[in-house]
Amino acid sequence: MSLVLTPARRRTAAAVLTAALLVPLAACSSNDDTKKDTGGSAGSGSSSAPQANLTVLAAASLTDVFKTAGAAYEKAHPGTKITFSFAGSQELVAQVAQGSPADVLVTADTKSMDKVKADTGTPAVIAKNRLVIATGKGNPFKVDELKDLADTKLKVVLAAPEVPAGKYSKKILDAQKITVKPVSQEPNVRAVLSKVELGEADAGLVYKTDAESAKGKVDAVEIPDAQNAVASYPAATLKDSKNAEAAAAFVAWLSSPEGQKILQDAGFQKP
Repeated sequence: MSLVLTPARRRTAAAVLTAALLVPLAACSSNDDTKKDTGGSAGSGSSSAPQANLTVLAAASLTDVFKTAGAAYEKAHPGTKITFSFAGSQELVAQVAQGSPADVLVTADTKSMDKVKADTGTPAVIAKNRLVIATGKGNPFKVDELKDLADTKLKVVLAAPEVPAGKYSKKILDAQKITVKPVSQEPNVRAVLSKVELGEADAGLVYKTDAESAKGKVDAVEIPDAQNAVASYPAATLKDSKNAEAAAAFVAWLSSPEGQKILQDAGFQKP
């Protein structure tokens, strides 16, 4: 039995077919417009840095300043969240070697960074620092210079030899032929500061910025440049990062005028 279409039925069928063809075309047009709207054109006002949740492994001496820097970065880059993990540089290097998931590494010396160069991008030094002698508030034992730390009546704490702060301490004490017998050797420089701050030690060698962070709780005795050591802080992306572009953007920002102002306001020196 053949089906005969009347003119009216032909017009209805044509209208249905036309509508069916227009639906996917409209969808494609809508998708194209969406792509254009979310593409992040130069004038859209969107951040040029990719959004991501970043994990940053950072030297303990960066604890306070990086909390400030992280908050500033997140404010300037909505959608980005930074989680910091602070520890001695030797611990951070061990974490990287063991494959701990992270995006950025910042150490307190270049030698530590060199140990994981196969796992990082090219590092850039973002800041420098120097050592001071931290004493109890008011400097009750009248520590005036490095050689005073050799007094066996003093309870002196130092960072452990494998910690950058410990290496710098050994370097300057050996150069001045000063023998110090510490009552303890701590896993990071912040632990040294804490011992002095709590009165568990009379003196210790810490970074200038550490003493500054505890101003009012400890005193800082300056060490002349000729007897001091310069600590360099390299920052690098980690090759296994799942947020490579966002990690690189954060590392670059640390060397930007805004990042540098935050570091230098905290007492760090220019790289």
